[in-house]
Amino acid sequence: MSHPILSEFDIVFAGGGATACVVAGRLALCDPSLRILILEAGQHTLNKPIHVQPYQYPLNHAPTSTTVTFNIGNPSPRLNGRAPIVPCGRCVGGGSCVNFMAYTRAPASDYDDWGADGWESENLIPLMKKLETYQVQPDRPTHGYDGPIKVSAGGCKMGIADEFIQVGTTYHKRQYADDTNDLETCNTYSPWRKYIDGTTGRRSDAAHNYVYNQAHNPNLHVWDGKRVKCVIFEDKRAVGVEFTSDPVSCPDADQSSTIVRASKLIVVSAGAFGSPTILERSGIGAESILKRCGVEQLVDLPGVGENYQDHNLVFAPYLAADGAVTMDALWRGESILQESLAQWNSTGKSLIAQNGLDSKIKWRPDDEELKAMDPAFLPRWKEFFQDRPDKAVAIFSAFAGYVQPLSRPLVPPPRNYMTTGYCTLYPVSIGSVHIDVTEDGKEGMDFNTGFLDDPSDIVPLNFAYKKMRELFRRMASYRGEVTAGHPDFPEGSAAACGEASGPVDLNAPDIVYTAEDDEAIDRFHRDIVQTTWHSLGTCAMKPRADQGVVDARLNVYGVSNLKVADLSISPLNVGTNTYSTALLIGERAAMIIAEDLGIHYI
Repeated sequence: MSHPILSEFDIVFAGGGATACVVAGRLALCDPSLRILILEAGQHTLNKPIHVQPYQYPLNHAPTSTTVTFNIGNPSPRLNGRAPIVPCGRCVGGGSCVNFMAYTRAPASDYDDWGADGWESENLIPLMKKLETYQVQPDRPTHGYDGPIKVSAGGCKMGIADEFIQVGTTYHKRQYADDTNDLETCNTYSPWRKYIDGTTGRRSDAAHNYVYNQAHNPNLHVWDGKRVKCVIFEDKRAVGVEFTSDPVSCPDADQSSTIVRASKLIVVSAGAFGSPTILERSGIGAESILKRCGVEQLVDLPGVGENYQDHNLVFAPYLAADGAVTMDALWRGESILQESLAQWNSTGKSLIAQNGLDSKIKWRPDDEELKAMDPAFLPRWKEFFQDRPDKAVAIFSAFAGYVQPLSRPLVPPPRNYMTTGYCTLYPVSIGSVHIDVTEDGKEGMDFNTGFLDDPSDIVPLNFAYKKMRELFRRMASYRGEVTAGHPDFPEGSAAACGEASGPVDLNAPDIVYTAEDDEAIDRFHRDIVQTTWHSLGTCAMKPRADQGVVDARLNVYGVSNLKVADLSISPLNVGTNTYSTALLIGERAAMIIAEDLGIHYI
């Protein structure tokens, strides 16, 4: 079957998420004569309020959203038979245009642990600085002050964050640090900075700050609504990409295939779900999987789609005082919205430039806490965490507002809420993402999250529920629990949830949990634990013999002119919200490609 062939480009990106925008935008700056094409299944994000107004981020995650793809995992007995849902960005800019805007950076040692030549932290720190403008404090040695991505404290302060930090530094006996993103500090309570421009109050995403700001360059093209089917090869040299109109973005468009050619390079940049499945549809992957799906094998690369990793996240909601400042009234569209919008339009300030997430701790258990945890966690602690003081077990945080868990959607009564979020950063469990064929012959996806497969992974979550409950019930704005969002404790339990007239005293005794209560917490977590939207690892940058997919120059093993550049290359998990890593991979990839092409990286 012949396909129409469109004009040739120098570089074609299969996928237009955060990393693709960084690489394409940086290369266009380095050499404006490079003919660059980004193909993205989702739609443009340019100046759309749902993307640029920070407070609107929850709308991108609503069940009816078309700006994310809802990937459905296989049901798991570890999740009480539940099929977990893992969304990923589906728009120009990808996750950077829909995420929670939480600015976190991994410890430098995470990158050293990758063991990939050129990716050591000493080589990456200059790039971390290059990509950001840190608007919070001047003269911090690991931060940058002249980069495209702005980092600020957001458009206004929220008192619930101060309460969380105050209880954390007294009751929880931890120190305070103004900056826990200096690539080493952890286990201190701190403000949570944001990918929000402190001047304009807009989201600081990769699409606007690397690509849309180069609209004057006639050689940088973005075609939205284009779903990449596969890479086209001549012998084993990548020469083009086959794509169709995306059925979600363009439901009325002709679904026939088109080929676009690339004279210099093809970069697969479709994320932890898209990149391995594009490779598999192109004949690169494990023989058994390709055979089952009727794809002729070009390269035997069994690591494709393996090594799927994420962070495990739980939200638990609480009732907050009437006088507390939260995001709830804004999210409900009440009258405060118009006042806030007017202020945002004139000054870039107000709750519009907020995500409700102003405080956190990158937590490591102390000796007392370790003793209180299930011993199933102890071997993992000793083997991985004990001698690595820069690696946190989890992030604990306080949201000023009601945050909807993916697996337990509730529409709570109109009032003020606050929500604890706690996520583990280095879970042991590993999943996989592969192409599949459904019974009716359509293409599907065989996706195992791996969530909680390893028995040590649930232990920090079970501990975190109890610790967060103690912190929240001591906060001044505390007015009880949203019972439906908590474990179903047995009748008469001391842990029973409900409304409260106010907080308990700082020195009040902790809740005592029975074995039945512990079972309820464990059940609750298996029912509710979810993605942190941090999917990575499925085209791992590792030696080929170790189930690697790309080398340290991001070349796909066994073929030429084909690279992968996105979070799928991360060989190990990273202790951070992963947007910072996606940006970093983008800058390093741009540097590598510029070197390959003999152009100056600026």
